[in-house]
Amino acid sequence: MSPLGSVNPLSAAPPLTRIDAPLPKLGLNAPGAATATHTDGFGQVFDNLVSSVTARENASSAMTRKVLLGETDQLHQSVIARQEASVSFSLMVEVRNKLVESYQELMRMQA
Repeated sequence: MSPLGSVNPLSAAPPLTRIDAPLPKLGLNAPGAATATHTDGFGQVFDNLVSSVTARENASSAMTRKVLLGETDQLHQSVIARQEASVSFSLMVEVRNKLVESYQELMRMQA
């Protein structure tokens, strides 16, 4: 008798769903991150993104100032905050670049 004879390969498969069923929400937004609701327009979402980046930059600058003035010895937290601010800014610039690229593509399609 085969040792694989008792294993049912379909027992671990997830149940099938309809192709027109709504997609589940993934919940990928971090707490405090800019989130879009049905009432928010695109401008509001982008405004939230810019505000978030500005807040990270300000917090990073404040932490760096405290380290330089000797008010705290948590240099590692300051470096981490600076890197988070840098990554947030880079993300915002990339989003902006993609938006400009998409706009230019739409203008080319209309011409």
